[in-house]
Amino acid sequence: MPQPARPASVDRIDAAAAALDDELVAIRRDIHAHPELARTERRTTDLVAARLRAAGLQPRLLPGTGLVCDIGPGAVVTGRRRIMLRADLDALPLADRCDLPWRSTVAGVAHACGHDVHTTVVLGAGLVLAGIAAEGGLATGVRLLFQPAEEVQPGGALDAIDAGAMDGIAQVFAVHCDPRLDVGHVGTRIGAITSASDDITVTVTGAGGHTSRPHLTGDVVFALGKVLTEVPAVVGRRLDPRAGVNLTWGVVHAGTASNAIPSTGTVRGTLRCLEARAWEDAVRVVREAVQHVVAPYQVEAEVHHQRGVPPVENAEASTRVLDVAARDVLGPSGVTLTEQSLGGEDFAWLLTRAPGAMARLGTRTPGGRTYDIHQGDFVVDERAIGVGVRVLARVAQLAGLPADDDAHALDGRPGT
Repeated sequence: MPQPARPASVDRIDAAAAALDDELVAIRRDIHAHPELARTERRTTDLVAARLRAAGLQPRLLPGTGLVCDIGPGAVVTGRRRIMLRADLDALPLADRCDLPWRSTVAGVAHACGHDVHTTVVLGAGLVLAGIAAEGGLATGVRLLFQPAEEVQPGGALDAIDAGAMDGIAQVFAVHCDPRLDVGHVGTRIGAITSASDDITVTVTGAGGHTSRPHLTGDVVFALGKVLTEVPAVVGRRLDPRAGVNLTWGVVHAGTASNAIPSTGTVRGTLRCLEARAWEDAVRVVREAVQHVVAPYQVEAEVHHQRGVPPVENAEASTRVLDVAARDVLGPSGVTLTEQSLGGEDFAWLLTRAPGAMARLGTRTPGGRTYDIHQGDFVVDERAIGVGVRVLARVAQLAGLPADDDAHALDGRPGT
């Protein structure tokens, strides 16, 4: 079956993006070498703002860190709300173990989730769209959001919303690095693409004492062991397994001496859930389970729950735009159906204010190693930057088309 001709507007995007490819790789490496933790992303904010100003744009700084930048005509001219492209700025408190010239210069801080790529992609897409807008070729205005603090809870998306970043936005789009997918491919999915994610801390306290007399103490360590092993099991039996509820511990701390039972100890972990309804019930179940599990051991337990993010729910219409845009740029084989993950993403909060969609951006070199995010040795194939730029620029074109043109552009073209 013959494929439809490549739209001329895609060739315009491709030419503009190609002219930026080398510069964007250099910018990404600069950001990677100078990572900043949540709500301290001042250097990164300044770098992005300076490049946007150099293109004749007028970025607006958000309170603290981060920025927004409007491109093209606004609602006064077009009668339509803007399309948003979103990136996140912050790095992780991890040591960079990549043996590359642009490895992190900041001890214990690294871009191990690809936010340096996300930032560069949205910057590049904005520069491409600014050129198109200058020629009168952008039907609807676009807003770039470079938000701080995605990696902490509560995250920077809520800060951006409070600062008015979502005002006047019709749809919002983003990409997220996926090291399981080859560069040159994107993954899309209608509905939930990530999961709810909360932080859970359990603090156990007791009288403490000598290990020779455990019967005279509240044995905090033994009780913590029960919390570690039994509470996740209880959660798995009290909640619908189809909801994919998962409680996993990441931090355990109690005591300093092998012959002393401490008076306090803590465990910390994440509660993740594929379904929003089960997410609402899960914390109550965790609290009840903790109290029942520690009851026999003469200790007290306190559960601190930090509500995180709901699942990212990709809207059907927005996902279709993303899918068609990626096919226009990459060809039919460049788009794949992706699975829902147990990872959390505060992009979900933006979707409570406007429909939208997130795509997974392939960063693996074909035939190469599959890295994992949130690990110090995470490496991306930098060709993914150009792919993301082209896809998001095309998304902004399609999502911003007037209703009649939009129907013509998308009719008869399969979604993922």
